[in-house]
Amino acid sequence: MPHPGAHLARPAGQGERLDPLAALRGPADPPWDVYLTGTVFLDIVFTGLDTAPVRGTETWARGMGSSPGGVANMATALARLGLRTSLAATFGDDHYGEYCWDTLEQGEGIDLSPSRSVAGWHSPVTVSMAYEGERTMVSHGHEAPPGEAGPDHPPRARAAVASLVPGRRDPWIAEAAAGGTRIFADVGWDDTGAWDLAGLPDLEHCEAFLPNAAEAMRYTGADCPRAAAHALTEHVPVAVVTLGADGAYAVDRRTGESAEVPAIAVEALDPTGAGDVFVAGFVTGTLAGWPLADRLAFAGLTAALSVQEFGGSLSAPGWSEIAAWWRRVQSVDAQDPAALARYAFLESLLPPGTPRSWPLRRAVPTIGFGRSA
Repeated sequence: MPHPGAHLARPAGQGERLDPLAALRGPADPPWDVYLTGTVFLDIVFTGLDTAPVRGTETWARGMGSSPGGVANMATALARLGLRTSLAATFGDDHYGEYCWDTLEQGEGIDLSPSRSVAGWHSPVTVSMAYEGERTMVSHGHEAPPGEAGPDHPPRARAAVASLVPGRRDPWIAEAAAGGTRIFADVGWDDTGAWDLAGLPDLEHCEAFLPNAAEAMRYTGADCPRAAAHALTEHVPVAVVTLGADGAYAVDRRTGESAEVPAIAVEALDPTGAGDVFVAGFVTGTLAGWPLADRLAFAGLTAALSVQEFGGSLSAPGWSEIAAWWRRVQSVDAQDPAALARYAFLESLLPPGTPRSWPLRRAVPTIGFGRSA
């Protein structure tokens, strides 16, 4: 299937950015490409640690960043890939909440009209320490006040991203799916130990399910991730199983396609948010109508680019980073032709040069800059 192409667009209040859905847009389209809801954290990330912190000692980190986290990681990744993104979340009215709101709305161009700022509720905070390609996190927060979790009805959107919780049904998912929104879902670790797909009632409304290998095998009882992916397509049309350092495997029941793409070898600085970036890349390729293998390769590429920087939303790549990577790998001597061919579809998507307005203004690593007295 040929790629429909992508063009530069200028959303209100933003500089030029690449629009991967430009050739598909029409006057009857929903106002948003992707809708999502969840909890926004303030993430404070320490990097450059040689070892894990040791009790009773002080450890100095060589790097540090602050950025919106939680569901903001996914929202930022989608927006930087050019999708019109709408987020429903609760924000505190403290400085942390104001910082996260301003960063997402003004810095990333994310629609926050379904979101709310709650007086007297302090923002959830996560401190993440990254070392040896892994992370350790400490979080603090409180449940949002009743009635402040999100809007009663989701806005019209091409797609929505949902995080399924075992044993819980979210009414907005069924409503969105009934209105024509394509639902993409991931899932967290099942602390109940049941690992029963019947405990994920909203899976019936989903177009795609994207668990990791351990989750997929536990839910299906399969002895390998690939078999698990095929088993999951009895419950959802598209199953994508991430394989960590081995890449990802996907099956589309409707078309009969299956695809496996190896991971791109990179030096990982911080894996925070990489899973969210992977989902964002896969959603982008799906909405643009790309073949399954290209969607999988693009998702893996964006995730690989993200782990080379620190932070969750801070590290989400935009098209400028993707273009820079593609130009760079083509210039490497003795590059594997087969590996280059896997990503050749990028050539028709990327502009010949990077506009000066790229990348979009990123979240600053320290809270408080840019405020006038």
